[in-house]
Amino acid sequence: MTSSHDRRPTREGVALAARKVAEILPHTPLLPLEIGGRTIWCKAESLQPVGAFKIRGAWHRLTALSEAERDRGVVGVSSGNHAQGVAWAARRLGIAATIVMPVDAPAVKLANTRALGAEVVLYDRPGGEDRDDVSRRLCEERGATLVHAYGDPWIIEGQGSTGIEIAAQMAEIGMGGPDQIVAPCGGGGLAAGLALALPDAAVIPVEPEGWDDVCRSLDAGEIRRVAADAPPTACDALQTPATWPINFEILKARCPFGLVVTPAEVRAAQRLAFARLRLVIEPGGAAALAAVLAGKVRVADRTAVVLSGGNTDAAAFASVLQDDR
Repeated sequence: MTSSHDRRPTREGVALAARKVAEILPHTPLLPLEIGGRTIWCKAESLQPVGAFKIRGAWHRLTALSEAERDRGVVGVSSGNHAQGVAWAARRLGIAATIVMPVDAPAVKLANTRALGAEVVLYDRPGGEDRDDVSRRLCEERGATLVHAYGDPWIIEGQGSTGIEIAAQMAEIGMGGPDQIVAPCGGGGLAAGLALALPDAAVIPVEPEGWDDVCRSLDAGEIRRVAADAPPTACDALQTPATWPINFEILKARCPFGLVVTPAEVRAAQRLAFARLRLVIEPGGAAALAAVLAGKVRVADRTAVVLSGGNTDAAAFASVLQDDR
């Protein structure tokens, strides 16, 4: 079996991932939303069985494992959405899954991951413990396969299946594919996959304030890490320390810039998605919509926006709805 160290993601791989995902899951809705007199198209990945797009990459990755690899199990690293995707795919395929998660992950994500049958190993993110070190140790001890949240070719291809669906859905209503796609960005797995899936569309990654390592990396032309004193963020799904070379190789070729959104802009996007699309979107999942609402994106004729996840604690979401600052 080809390892993730000697394989590169391809558009053909994205197309294969899209076919595999379509065999087990219906397309998530592509919803029109009028913003400033223009219509954008919102891809509701929050309605996936695990509440996020991460199920795509997890399914593509785990179905590519050999029988021997399946027998040894997998280890994932995640604040919760990738965790649930891997746990869901592993349970369906009969594979043992261990997920390394931060102690401060949202309670709903920890509970859902365990409910799907995965073993959860906690690490101290606030205390500076490195999740990649923890996951590598577990893989060595158990002979398991690492299923990284974004730095894996199959994961990138799987996330790119989102773009294949968007293009097909827009074509069905006579629009052609998107000419611009705006997506939340943590480590860059989704943005890189979309860039492969949609070579003719502009791809704009959006990150939360203080966690804009991809934006700064694109500006610098080389990978830059998040600052050691990065502020707390409600966008836990996008709280990654740095992109990986496999992602950045694609991003720097296709994404001339990235955008940053503030906490207030994210909350406003969550409230609008709830009021006008009837969707519960978690903070990280609302980042791309936040950039559009804040006027940071020039809306094109065929702009698609990924609403990447909806896994948020009820109390936290209620607080957002009550906050009109």
